[in-house]
Amino acid sequence: MLLFTHSKHSYYSGKKKKKTHLLHNSASCNFGEKRQAQVYVSKEGTVANYGLVTREDLEAGEVLFTIPRTALLSQHTSALSSLLEKEQASLESQSGWVPLLLTLLHESTSSDSRWRPYLSLWPHFSGLDHPMFCFQEPVDEEEEPSPPVMVPLADLLNHVANHNANLEYSSKSLKMVATQRIPKGQEVFNTYGQMANWQLLHMYGFAEPYPGNTNDAADIQMLTLLKAALQGRKAAAERRLVSEQWAFLCRQEVVGEEGAFVMGWERVFTEEELYTALKVLTMSEEEFTVFKEQEDGMGAAGMDCLILSNATISSLKASWKKLLFDATQMTLKLYSSDLEEEERVLKDVRAYSKLSCREQFALQVRYGQKRILHQWLDWAR
Repeated sequence: MLLFTHSKHSYYSGKKKKKTHLLHNSASCNFGEKRQAQVYVSKEGTVANYGLVTREDLEAGEVLFTIPRTALLSQHTSALSSLLEKEQASLESQSGWVPLLLTLLHESTSSDSRWRPYLSLWPHFSGLDHPMFCFQEPVDEEEEPSPPVMVPLADLLNHVANHNANLEYSSKSLKMVATQRIPKGQEVFNTYGQMANWQLLHMYGFAEPYPGNTNDAADIQMLTLLKAALQGRKAAAERRLVSEQWAFLCRQEVVGEEGAFVMGWERVFTEEELYTALKVLTMSEEEFTVFKEQEDGMGAAGMDCLILSNATISSLKASWKKLLFDATQMTLKLYSSDLEEEERVLKDVRAYSKLSCREQFALQVRYGQKRILHQWLDWAR
Protein backbone atom coordinates (compact mmCIF):
# COMPACT_ATOMS: atom_id res chain seq x y z
CA MET A 1 0.00 0.00 0.00
CA LEU A 2 1.31 3.43 -0.95
CA LEU A 3 0.95 6.18 1.62
CA PHE A 4 1.63 9.83 0.88
CA THR A 5 1.64 12.94 2.98
CA HIS A 6 -0.78 15.25 1.25
CA SER A 7 -2.15 18.76 1.35
CA LYS A 8 -5.58 19.20 2.91
CA HIS A 9 -8.27 17.97 0.51
CA SER A 10 -11.40 19.98 -0.16
CA TYR A 11 -13.76 19.37 -3.05
CA TYR A 12 -14.65 22.93 -3.86
CA SER A 13 -16.83 24.89 -6.24
CA GLY A 14 -17.44 28.56 -6.82
CA LYS A 15 -14.55 30.99 -6.41
CA LYS A 16 -11.74 30.68 -8.87
CA LYS A 17 -8.38 29.93 -7.31
CA LYS A 18 -5.11 31.50 -8.29
CA LYS A 19 -2.81 29.37 -10.40
CA THR A 20 0.47 28.50 -8.72
CA HIS A 21 3.56 27.05 -10.37
CA LEU A 22 6.02 24.92 -8.48
CA LEU A 23 9.53 26.29 -8.10
CA HIS A 24 11.91 23.72 -9.57
CA ASN A 25 15.33 23.14 -8.11
CA SER A 26 17.52 20.22 -7.13
CA ALA A 27 15.28 19.42 -4.19
CA SER A 28 12.11 19.25 -6.23
CA CYS A 29 12.36 17.00 -9.24
CA ASN A 30 14.30 16.29 -12.39
CA PHE A 31 12.25 17.90 -15.15
CA GLY A 32 13.54 18.21 -18.67
CA GLU A 33 12.45 21.19 -20.77
CA LYS A 34 9.84 19.09 -22.55
CA ARG A 35 8.35 17.87 -19.29
CA GLN A 36 8.03 21.41 -17.92
CA ALA A 37 5.78 22.19 -20.85
CA GLN A 38 3.61 19.08 -20.38
CA VAL A 39 2.55 19.26 -16.71
CA TYR A 40 2.44 21.91 -14.01
CA VAL A 41 1.37 22.28 -10.38
CA SER A 42 -1.75 24.38 -9.95
CA LYS A 43 -4.58 25.30 -7.61
CA GLU A 44 -6.90 25.90 -10.54
CA GLY A 45 -8.73 22.98 -12.09
CA THR A 46 -7.88 20.57 -9.26
CA VAL A 47 -9.89 18.98 -6.45
CA ALA A 48 -7.67 20.19 -3.61
CA ASN A 49 -5.18 22.84 -2.55
CA TYR A 50 -2.65 21.71 -5.15
CA GLY A 51 -2.63 19.26 -8.01
CA LEU A 52 -0.80 18.38 -11.20
CA VAL A 53 -2.43 19.47 -14.49
CA THR A 54 -1.50 18.57 -18.07
CA ARG A 55 -0.57 21.20 -20.67
CA GLU A 56 -1.09 18.78 -23.55
CA ASP A 57 -2.44 15.31 -24.25
CA LEU A 58 -0.40 12.58 -22.60
CA GLU A 59 -0.40 8.92 -23.56
CA ALA A 60 -0.30 5.86 -21.31
CA GLY A 61 3.25 4.94 -20.35
CA GLU A 62 4.64 8.48 -20.56
CA VAL A 63 6.91 9.55 -17.69
CA LEU A 64 5.45 12.72 -16.19
CA PHE A 65 8.39 13.49 -13.91
CA THR A 66 11.39 11.81 -12.32
CA ILE A 67 12.53 12.33 -8.74
CA PRO A 68 16.11 11.32 -7.91
CA ARG A 69 16.42 9.52 -4.60
CA THR A 70 18.81 12.22 -3.44
CA ALA A 71 15.87 14.65 -3.55
CA LEU A 72 13.70 12.60 -1.16
CA LEU A 73 13.38 14.23 2.24
CA SER A 74 14.30 11.61 4.82
CA GLN A 75 16.45 10.96 7.84
CA HIS A 76 19.25 9.94 5.46
CA THR A 77 19.23 13.02 3.20
CA SER A 78 18.68 15.72 5.82
CA ALA A 79 21.45 17.87 7.29
CA LEU A 80 20.68 16.02 10.53
CA SER A 81 21.53 12.62 9.06
CA SER A 82 24.81 12.12 10.92
CA LEU A 83 23.28 13.15 14.26
CA LEU A 84 20.22 10.95 13.72
CA GLU A 85 22.46 8.00 12.89
CA LYS A 86 24.54 8.61 16.00
CA GLU A 87 21.44 8.72 18.22
CA GLN A 88 19.64 5.91 16.38
CA ALA A 89 19.26 3.69 19.44
CA SER A 90 17.40 6.38 21.42
CA LEU A 91 15.08 7.24 18.51
CA GLU A 92 13.67 3.78 17.89
CA SER A 93 9.89 3.41 17.88
CA GLN A 94 7.34 0.95 16.56
CA SER A 95 6.28 3.29 13.76
CA GLY A 96 9.79 4.37 12.78
CA TRP A 97 8.57 7.96 12.41
CA VAL A 98 10.65 9.72 15.05
CA PRO A 99 13.72 10.38 12.84
CA LEU A 100 11.51 11.73 10.04
CA LEU A 101 9.55 13.99 12.40
CA LEU A 102 12.79 15.46 13.74
CA THR A 103 13.99 15.87 10.15
CA LEU A 104 10.82 17.75 9.20
CA LEU A 105 11.07 20.03 12.24
CA HIS A 106 14.66 20.90 11.37
CA GLU A 107 14.19 21.40 7.62
CA SER A 108 10.95 23.40 7.99
CA THR A 109 12.62 25.88 10.36
CA SER A 110 15.95 26.13 8.55
CA SER A 111 16.28 29.18 6.28
CA ASP A 112 18.88 27.46 4.09
CA SER A 113 17.12 24.11 3.71
CA ARG A 114 17.43 22.75 0.17
CA TRP A 115 13.79 21.67 0.47
CA ARG A 116 12.56 25.20 1.25
CA PRO A 117 10.69 25.70 -2.09
CA TYR A 118 8.93 22.38 -1.49
CA LEU A 119 8.15 23.06 2.16
CA SER A 120 6.80 26.53 1.32
CA LEU A 121 3.86 24.84 -0.44
CA TRP A 122 2.74 23.10 2.74
CA PRO A 123 -0.38 24.37 4.53
CA HIS A 124 -0.02 26.07 7.89
CA PHE A 125 -0.01 23.76 10.89
CA SER A 126 -2.60 25.79 12.80
CA GLY A 127 -5.41 23.69 11.30
CA LEU A 128 -6.49 20.26 12.47
CA ASP A 129 -7.28 18.67 9.12
CA HIS A 130 -3.83 17.46 8.20
CA PRO A 131 -3.19 13.83 7.22
CA MET A 132 -1.64 11.35 9.59
CA PHE A 133 0.51 9.30 7.26
CA CYS A 134 3.69 9.74 5.19
CA PHE A 135 5.02 7.84 2.22
CA GLN A 136 6.53 4.40 2.71
CA GLU A 137 8.07 2.51 -0.13
CA PRO A 138 6.44 -0.92 -0.61
CA VAL A 139 8.61 -3.93 0.20
CA ASP A 140 8.25 -7.70 0.00
CA GLU A 141 6.37 -9.35 2.84
CA GLU A 142 9.59 -10.95 4.13
CA GLU A 143 11.41 -7.61 4.34
CA GLU A 144 11.35 -5.07 7.13
CA PRO A 145 9.24 -1.97 6.37
CA SER A 146 11.29 0.92 5.03
CA PRO A 147 11.32 4.16 7.07
CA PRO A 148 8.80 6.82 5.96
CA VAL A 149 10.04 9.60 3.68
CA MET A 150 8.68 12.74 2.01
CA VAL A 151 8.53 12.79 -1.80
CA PRO A 152 8.62 16.32 -3.27
CA LEU A 153 6.06 16.90 -6.03
CA ALA A 154 4.71 13.32 -5.90
CA ASP A 155 2.99 13.96 -2.59
CA LEU A 156 1.21 17.00 -4.05
CA LEU A 157 -0.78 14.79 -6.42
CA ASN A 158 -4.35 14.06 -5.40
CA HIS A 159 -5.88 10.61 -5.10
CA VAL A 160 -8.88 9.03 -6.74
CA ALA A 161 -9.75 5.37 -7.09
CA ASN A 162 -9.84 5.70 -10.89
CA HIS A 163 -6.35 7.19 -10.99
CA ASN A 164 -4.44 7.89 -14.20
CA ALA A 165 -0.85 7.78 -12.94
CA ASN A 166 1.29 5.64 -10.68
CA LEU A 167 4.68 5.92 -8.99
CA GLU A 168 7.34 3.47 -10.14
CA TYR A 169 10.60 2.72 -8.34
CA SER A 170 14.19 2.08 -9.31
CA SER A 171 17.44 2.09 -7.39
CA LYS A 172 18.25 5.68 -8.38
CA SER A 173 14.90 7.40 -8.84
CA LEU A 174 11.11 7.41 -8.57
CA LYS A 175 9.04 8.06 -11.70
CA MET A 176 5.42 9.15 -12.03
CA VAL A 177 4.05 7.32 -15.08
CA ALA A 178 0.70 7.79 -16.83
CA THR A 179 -1.38 4.62 -16.65
CA GLN A 180 -3.91 5.81 -19.23
CA ARG A 181 -4.37 8.61 -21.73
CA ILE A 182 -4.72 12.00 -19.98
CA PRO A 183 -6.23 14.78 -22.13
CA LYS A 184 -4.92 18.35 -22.05
CA GLY A 185 -6.09 20.41 -19.08
CA GLN A 186 -7.02 17.46 -16.88
CA GLU A 187 -5.66 16.72 -13.43
CA VAL A 188 -3.15 13.94 -12.93
CA PHE A 189 -4.28 11.64 -10.12
CA ASN A 190 -2.07 9.28 -8.18
CA THR A 191 -3.27 6.44 -5.94
CA TYR A 192 -2.68 6.07 -2.20
CA GLY A 193 -3.78 2.44 -2.48
CA GLN A 194 -7.09 0.58 -2.72
CA MET A 195 -8.76 2.34 0.16
CA ALA A 196 -12.34 2.69 1.35
CA ASN A 197 -13.68 6.17 2.10
CA TRP A 198 -13.48 5.65 5.86
CA GLN A 199 -9.77 4.82 5.47
CA LEU A 200 -9.15 7.91 3.33
CA LEU A 201 -10.93 10.10 5.87
CA HIS A 202 -9.06 8.60 8.80
CA MET A 203 -5.63 8.67 7.19
CA TYR A 204 -5.75 11.64 4.81
CA GLY A 205 -8.67 13.81 5.86
CA PHE A 206 -10.93 13.49 2.80
CA ALA A 207 -13.42 11.15 1.13
CA GLU A 208 -14.34 10.67 -2.52
CA PRO A 209 -17.89 11.79 -3.35
CA TYR A 210 -20.30 9.01 -4.28
CA PRO A 211 -20.04 7.10 -6.59
CA GLY A 212 -16.39 7.83 -7.36
CA ASN A 213 -14.67 5.45 -4.95
CA THR A 214 -14.91 2.02 -6.56
CA ASN A 215 -12.76 0.69 -3.69
CA ASP A 216 -15.26 1.77 -1.05
CA ALA A 217 -16.34 -0.83 1.50
CA ALA A 218 -18.60 -1.35 4.50
CA ASP A 219 -17.94 -3.53 7.53
CA ILE A 220 -20.22 -6.08 9.15
CA GLN A 221 -18.81 -6.80 12.57
CA MET A 222 -18.21 -10.51 13.14
CA LEU A 223 -20.04 -10.33 16.45
CA THR A 224 -23.07 -9.02 14.55
CA LEU A 225 -23.12 -12.27 12.57
CA LEU A 226 -23.13 -14.15 15.89
CA LYS A 227 -26.04 -12.05 17.13
CA ALA A 228 -27.90 -12.74 13.90
CA ALA A 229 -27.29 -16.48 14.29
CA LEU A 230 -28.67 -16.38 17.86
CA GLN A 231 -31.66 -14.31 16.81
CA GLY A 232 -34.90 -16.28 17.07
CA ARG A 233 -33.25 -19.26 18.72
CA LYS A 234 -35.08 -19.54 22.02
CA ALA A 235 -34.27 -23.12 22.96
CA ALA A 236 -31.25 -23.56 25.20
CA ALA A 237 -29.91 -26.40 23.01
CA GLU A 238 -30.04 -24.26 19.89
CA ARG A 239 -28.25 -21.36 21.54
CA ARG A 240 -25.64 -23.72 22.98
CA LEU A 241 -24.98 -25.15 19.49
CA VAL A 242 -24.41 -21.67 18.03
CA SER A 243 -22.06 -20.82 20.91
CA GLU A 244 -20.08 -24.02 20.26
CA GLN A 245 -19.90 -23.26 16.56
CA TRP A 246 -18.69 -19.72 17.25
CA ALA A 247 -16.05 -20.99 19.71
CA PHE A 248 -14.87 -23.44 17.07
CA LEU A 249 -14.54 -20.65 14.48
CA CYS A 250 -12.62 -18.55 17.00
CA ARG A 251 -10.19 -21.39 17.74
CA GLN A 252 -9.58 -21.77 14.02
CA GLU A 253 -8.99 -17.98 13.81
CA VAL A 254 -11.74 -17.57 11.23
CA VAL A 255 -13.54 -14.99 13.37
CA GLY A 256 -12.74 -12.84 16.38
CA GLU A 257 -14.52 -10.47 18.73
CA GLU A 258 -12.92 -7.41 17.15
CA GLY A 259 -12.96 -8.63 13.57
CA ALA A 260 -15.19 -7.55 10.68
CA PHE A 261 -16.32 -8.88 7.33
CA VAL A 262 -15.47 -6.34 4.63
CA MET A 263 -18.17 -5.90 1.99
CA GLY A 264 -17.27 -4.21 -1.31
CA TRP A 265 -19.42 -3.01 -4.19
CA GLU A 266 -19.27 -6.32 -6.04
CA ARG A 267 -17.58 -8.83 -3.76
CA VAL A 268 -16.65 -9.64 -0.17
CA PHE A 269 -13.00 -8.87 0.52
CA THR A 270 -12.98 -11.27 3.49
CA GLU A 271 -14.76 -13.91 1.46
CA GLU A 272 -13.14 -17.04 2.91
CA GLU A 273 -13.88 -15.98 6.48
CA LEU A 274 -17.50 -15.04 5.75
CA TYR A 275 -18.13 -18.14 3.66
CA THR A 276 -16.79 -20.41 6.39
CA ALA A 277 -18.70 -18.59 9.13
CA LEU A 278 -21.99 -18.80 7.20
CA LYS A 279 -21.45 -22.49 6.57
CA VAL A 280 -20.62 -23.42 10.17
CA LEU A 281 -23.21 -21.23 11.90
CA THR A 282 -26.06 -22.73 9.84
CA MET A 283 -25.11 -26.38 10.43
CA SER A 284 -27.35 -28.74 12.33
CA GLU A 285 -25.90 -30.43 15.39
CA GLU A 286 -25.31 -33.64 13.42
CA GLU A 287 -23.62 -31.79 10.54
CA PHE A 288 -21.43 -29.87 12.94
CA THR A 289 -20.34 -33.05 14.75
CA VAL A 290 -19.31 -34.68 11.47
CA PHE A 291 -17.62 -31.51 10.29
CA LYS A 292 -15.47 -31.20 13.42
CA GLU A 293 -14.38 -34.81 13.09
CA GLN A 294 -13.11 -34.33 9.57
CA GLU A 295 -9.37 -34.11 9.59
CA ASP A 296 -9.37 -31.40 6.92
CA GLY A 297 -12.70 -29.89 7.90
CA MET A 298 -11.54 -26.29 7.81
CA GLY A 299 -9.98 -26.74 4.40
CA ALA A 300 -13.19 -28.17 3.04
CA ALA A 301 -15.18 -25.34 4.59
CA GLY A 302 -13.55 -22.61 2.63
CA MET A 303 -12.31 -24.13 -0.60
CA ASP A 304 -15.54 -25.10 -2.40
CA CYS A 305 -16.56 -21.45 -2.97
CA LEU A 306 -14.13 -18.70 -2.02
CA ILE A 307 -15.68 -15.92 -4.10
CA LEU A 308 -18.70 -14.25 -2.54
CA SER A 309 -20.04 -11.74 -5.04
CA ASN A 310 -23.24 -10.48 -6.61
CA ALA A 311 -22.84 -13.26 -9.18
CA THR A 312 -22.56 -16.12 -6.66
CA ILE A 313 -24.74 -15.10 -3.73
CA SER A 314 -27.91 -16.36 -5.42
CA SER A 315 -26.45 -19.89 -5.40
CA LEU A 316 -25.99 -19.93 -1.61
CA LYS A 317 -28.30 -21.97 0.59
CA ALA A 318 -31.39 -20.18 1.83
CA SER A 319 -30.22 -20.45 5.44
CA TRP A 320 -26.90 -18.80 4.55
CA LYS A 321 -28.59 -15.93 2.74
CA LYS A 322 -30.98 -15.37 5.63
CA LEU A 323 -28.09 -15.20 8.10
CA LEU A 324 -26.27 -12.70 5.89
CA PHE A 325 -29.48 -10.72 5.39
CA ASP A 326 -30.14 -10.53 9.15
CA ALA A 327 -26.55 -9.47 9.94
CA THR A 328 -26.65 -6.79 7.22
CA GLN A 329 -29.97 -5.48 8.47
CA MET A 330 -28.64 -5.33 12.05
CA THR A 331 -25.63 -3.36 10.82
CA LEU A 332 -27.81 -0.80 9.05
CA LYS A 333 -29.82 -0.28 12.23
CA LEU A 334 -26.64 0.84 14.02
CA TYR A 335 -26.59 4.08 11.99
CA SER A 336 -28.38 7.06 13.50
CA SER A 337 -29.92 8.05 10.15
CA ASP A 338 -31.31 6.10 7.21
CA LEU A 339 -30.29 6.07 3.57
CA GLU A 340 -33.24 8.11 2.34
CA GLU A 341 -32.52 10.92 4.80
CA GLU A 342 -28.94 11.28 3.60
CA GLU A 343 -29.97 11.07 -0.04
CA ARG A 344 -32.20 14.10 0.52
CA VAL A 345 -29.27 16.09 1.92
CA LEU A 346 -26.98 15.10 -0.96
CA LYS A 347 -29.57 16.13 -3.54
CA ASP A 348 -30.27 19.44 -1.80
CA VAL A 349 -27.40 21.67 -2.94
CA ARG A 350 -28.23 24.37 -0.41
CA ALA A 351 -28.43 21.98 2.54
CA TYR A 352 -25.24 20.20 1.52
CA SER A 353 -23.32 23.49 1.14
CA LYS A 354 -24.24 24.44 4.70
CA LEU A 355 -22.35 21.44 6.05
CA SER A 356 -18.74 21.91 7.09
CA CYS A 357 -16.00 20.18 5.09
CA ARG A 358 -15.74 17.49 7.77
CA GLU A 359 -19.50 16.97 7.81
CA GLN A 360 -19.58 16.58 4.04
CA PHE A 361 -16.83 13.97 4.09
CA ALA A 362 -18.48 12.09 6.97
CA LEU A 363 -21.75 12.11 5.03
CA GLN A 364 -20.03 10.69 1.95
CA VAL A 365 -18.49 7.92 4.09
CA ARG A 366 -21.82 6.96 5.67
CA TYR A 367 -23.76 7.19 2.44
CA GLY A 368 -21.34 4.95 0.55
CA GLN A 369 -21.37 2.37 3.33
CA LYS A 370 -25.16 2.30 3.45
CA ARG A 371 -25.45 1.98 -0.32
CA ILE A 372 -23.12 -1.03 -0.21
CA LEU A 373 -25.02 -2.66 2.67
CA HIS A 374 -28.40 -2.07 1.01
CA GLN A 375 -27.01 -3.67 -2.13
CA TRP A 376 -26.01 -6.81 -0.23
CA LEU A 377 -29.36 -6.76 1.55
CA ASP A 378 -31.13 -6.94 -1.82
CA TRP A 379 -28.87 -9.70 -3.09
CA ALA A 380 -29.44 -11.80 0.04
CA ARG A 381 -33.24 -11.60 -0.06
